[in-house]
Amino acid sequence: MSRLGLHPRLGRALLDGTAEVGARRAAEVVALLSEEPPREYGDDLAAAWRGARRGGDGYAARWKAEVRRLERSAGEEAGGAEDARTGSLDAGGGEDAVAGLVTALAFPERVARAREQSGLLMVSGTGARLAEGSRLGSSPWLAVAVADRTAQSATARVRLAAVVDEEVARRAAGHLLSAGEEVHWEDGDVVARSVERLGAVELTVRPLRNGADPALVREALLDGLRREGTGLLRWNRDAEELRARLAFLYRELGEPWPDVSEEALLGRAADWLEPELSRARRRADLGRIDAGEGIRRLLPWATGEALRLDELAPERIEVPSGSRIRVEYGGERPVLAVKLQEMFGLAETPRVAGVPVLVHLLSPAGRPAAVTSDLASFWRDGYRAVRAELRGRYPKHPWPEDPSAAQPTRHTSARLRRER
Repeated sequence: MSRLGLHPRLGRALLDGTAEVGARRAAEVVALLSEEPPREYGDDLAAAWRGARRGGDGYAARWKAEVRRLERSAGEEAGGAEDARTGSLDAGGGEDAVAGLVTALAFPERVARAREQSGLLMVSGTGARLAEGSRLGSSPWLAVAVADRTAQSATARVRLAAVVDEEVARRAAGHLLSAGEEVHWEDGDVVARSVERLGAVELTVRPLRNGADPALVREALLDGLRREGTGLLRWNRDAEELRARLAFLYRELGEPWPDVSEEALLGRAADWLEPELSRARRRADLGRIDAGEGIRRLLPWATGEALRLDELAPERIEVPSGSRIRVEYGGERPVLAVKLQEMFGLAETPRVAGVPVLVHLLSPAGRPAAVTSDLASFWRDGYRAVRAELRGRYPKHPWPEDPSAAQPTRHTSARLRRER
């Protein structure tokens, strides 16, 4: 190759092409690749070949001189073998087939297949497009000789190419041929396929029904979770409340309470989604995984601290009336929403993990009347205004002047009198 005076790509095309199509034809195509024909020759390399052969311009003269040099060099390197004169390829496709093969030998990574939507995809992964109205537009495969792409363009513009078929593409770029299972997350679900590829170009695709590698399926499901979030799992109210309670404890107390943020849960999927994750095969299977059961696996069982969950962040708090009221942990502060009369007699604000809850005091109809994190201060300073506003609206309910010493109740004043 070093003796040919050519770029190594073109040297390879000349030597290997000589064995396939003969020295003369290989030299003619390589000479076209060595110096790009003028634009008026068009983008079809086989047509440009014919134009150079019959042309009388300066380019045609230089091309013919280079052909003679290359043919002589190729014959010398082949040692006068019969293949150097005729080649071994039965080029039934004529000059189109010869031009395509030699070009593909020079630029195997630029072998390109037409895409269903539009344009071409080279085996290198680069997108390409032909000029409007190009004769090459109907060809399913091309070997691209010259293409350019601006920094702003996503695809390359083909300036010179030759028609090939899949067999030639496989021969020229055989080192890029691969086959195997491909399992990935696509369009919201796991896609499992057996794929034969020529570089970036898919040659054959066959769906895999139940035989996909479980490890690849698991990784695809994890990718789906990373893309779409833990909402793919089954979250009922208990699971959501448990997550909120743990988030509160982690924020207030830190470790060993687990971080249950979205990022942290996805980063520790193997710690809380197994064994269900390894048994899953598709999106629907993720939707059957109980997120609450999984999150419980993150509790600090090893230290015994998990046993204090209901003590530090209880689901419900018993108020003076005897009612057990649910605590909402979803905000910045835990919230206890309870009817005002049920808190009579309680001077200290309830606490969870040492943090005073935010008490939403409700009217007898369940509407917000006041918000406080300091009950003693509310009874002393805020209650009077609330009493004045609500006692006329709800006359059947007790409105004592001193709520800190009054009997808590869920009932009306008449019911209280009967119970006494």
